[in-house]
Amino acid sequence: MPVITFSRQYASGGSTIARLVAERLGWQLVDNEFLDLVAEQAGLSRKEVEQREERVPGLAERLARALAISSPEVFVATGVPPESRFGTEAELVRATEAVINQAVREEEKLILVGRGAQAYLAEHRDTLHVYVVAPREAQVQAAAERLGVSRKEAEDCIDKTDDGRRRYVKTHYDRDWEDPVNYHLVINTGVFTYEQAAELVVVAARARGWV
Repeated sequence: MPVITFSRQYASGGSTIARLVAERLGWQLVDNEFLDLVAEQAGLSRKEVEQREERVPGLAERLARALAISSPEVFVATGVPPESRFGTEAELVRATEAVINQAVREEEKLILVGRGAQAYLAEHRDTLHVYVVAPREAQVQAAAERLGVSRKEAEDCIDKTDDGRRRYVKTHYDRDWEDPVNYHLVINTGVFTYEQAAELVVVAARARGWV
């Protein structure tokens, strides 16, 4: 079944674009709910999830620790080492993969955001892998506004988050997260608005014969 994966630099707008694409295509979007699904796989209860947000300030500290490695984009600059009392890194990665497998099996047309989905599904047929990037200054401004922090804190957040994503994909799939060859479509939101970027993805899906 057709699957669109979104990888994105932090504060590039990738999650918003994925949502816009899902709305336009009428496809199932799996983004922040990944937190709940992986939490269940890791043995956590849903009540331990305080808020479905991508950034750590909206997450229970316990969940942030548990998912820091398997989902590094939600572990942002807390200054606390990524520890997990719920299993090894490999176990958490397998839990994430189990959620991806289940979503792919159950949904006819699916959009997955982050969590190494583009690497895990690299050999999967009928996929469109999208990578969303942005100029550094745009990232910093968006992160500072979103988190309500200083420029320095925003820069640290961006670096730590993107470093985590980079390491996650390299460690577990031996792939270069930033290599454009690993994607079918790379979109720079410094050039295109989120709406325009979403339309580019829709056009690509249409070109694949999925729409």
